[in-house]
Amino acid sequence: MSAMDTKTKGAISLKGSAQLVQEFFHYGLNNILYQRGLYPADSFSRVKQYGLTLLVTNDNKLKAFLEPLFQQVEKFLAAKKLKRLVMVISEIKTKEVVERWQFDIQTEDINEEGENSTRQKDEKKIRQEMGDVIRQITASVTFLPLLEVPCSFDVLIYTGKDTQMPQDWAESSACLIENAEQVQLRSFSTSVHSVQAQVQYKLES
Repeated sequence: MSAMDTKTKGAISLKGSAQLVQEFFHYGLNNILYQRGLYPADSFSRVKQYGLTLLVTNDNKLKAFLEPLFQQVEKFLAAKKLKRLVMVISEIKTKEVVERWQFDIQTEDINEEGENSTRQKDEKKIRQEMGDVIRQITASVTFLPLLEVPCSFDVLIYTGKDTQMPQDWAESSACLIENAEQVQLRSFSTSVHSVQAQVQYKLES
């Protein structure tokens, strides 16, 4: 079902916005994993989304990690708890963090007017903005240093205080990069959630 129905064209609810943003993270993170070569290119399938051809993993182990993560992200978004999502790329051998893809999330206080209140924004426009961010992620490979040694990734979730976390999730450090280069990417807004993207990376020594 679409986050917007035809009776209320352009009306975005908190729940609908959470679905849209979760969908962006699904495509965005898959795209980073493909672009940065963390998994073999032949373990991705092409899909059309946001007017773009994007790559989505068909690696069962990776899907088993990502799918519950995105479900939880959607719940946090709908509960107005998610403040930031970070994908961290580290060298497997040294554990050194070499890239940090950060997405800061702001949530409008939509429920002041009641549980079913909505904001106005055309879903087509929202998807266009999301596509612009993903285009930038793809283009960033032109300036990011090559990952010449085997790397792994992790996802960090920042929530509001007193948020109940899934039992199998562990506390983590912020995984910051010392003296990192930082590039601000585009942002998008559903009119309920705003997401600002940036990438930090370690300069080649």
